[in-house]
This record gives sequence, C-alpha cells and structure tokens, in this order.
Amino acid sequence: MQGVIKAYDPTTGIGVVVSDTDMAEFDLAPDALAGSVFRMLRQGQRVLFDLEEGQATRLRLGSEVDMGTPAFLTVARSSDNS
Repeated sequence: MQGVIKAYDPTTGIGVVVSDTDMAEFDLAPDALAGSVFRMLRQGQRVLFDLEEGQATRLRLGSEVDMGTPAFLTVARSSDNS
C-alpha cells in the first residue's frame, strides 16, 4: 500500500499512516521500521507499507512519481473547478 505519515513520535515509536487509496488510518506496528532505511519519520512523508493484523509494517521509501493522485481526489478537484 501507499500512504503518508500522519504522525510519528520518535521517543515512543508510535505513529499513524494514512492510506492514499481510501484515506484509512493505520497505526504503525512496533517493528515497522525494523530493517528499513528509516530511523526517523516526518509528518507528510510518503511511504510504501504492508498491512499485518490491521497495522502498518515494513515501511519503505515512497515517491511522488509512483504514488499518483487517488481517483476520488481527481474527481473532487474537477467538480470544484466547474
């Protein structure tokens, strides 16, 4: 899945990621950063992640290019411009 970091506390390791496709929020699993290049996350950072038992795990780097704009946002923008 692809998404954006909504919040992250480096002291506790608690965080939330928001899915790009349906805007669902998922808590970060305690080991979400294990084995990744991340040591710190910032709000608004794009990531790729897996879901296990309702938690985001295996965080990887995301990019603007492979994320794209979710279709429901594209529809909302075009109706705003009418």
